[in-house]
Amino acid sequence: MVHSSLSIESILAPELALCGVPGTSKKRILETIAERVAQHYPELEENQIFNNLVARERLGSTGIGQGIAIPHCRLEDCKRVVGALVTLDAPINFDAIDSEPVDILFVLLVPQNATSEHLELLSQLAEKFNDRSLCRRLRQCQDSGELYDLIVASEKASQ
Repeated sequence: MVHSSLSIESILAPELALCGVPGTSKKRILETIAERVAQHYPELEENQIFNNLVARERLGSTGIGQGIAIPHCRLEDCKRVVGALVTLDAPINFDAIDSEPVDILFVLLVPQNATSEHLELLSQLAEKFNDRSLCRRLRQCQDSGELYDLIVASEKASQ
């Protein structure tokens, strides 16, 4: 299996590993994520991130089952792939394919002219979050530093 050169470590800033975020609704959590990403990457526009993520969700939920969602969208001013990993303090309804509420999200923002490499990354993420013991450990993280270290370490372990 060909692994893309994009790694979680290369797309996820430690500041965008968010642990125990209060999420009252799908819309609210996407707003929070857009806000945090725009704070970290000032060249990206908060409203555009939010609107594009919501538009993508309208095409079909990015909830992939077992409490996991991978919201993603293309962004015009985005020059590189940006990731954000979020665990919620309580699961929220996300219209996931298995109708289970979601409490782990990995958000992926990709440049407008995204390539097959980005699709490859999406499928790698989906595969990674299929690992139930990893998801259990992510849910047990107490703070953002622990969350970041765990996801990065999990990637190194699988290489």
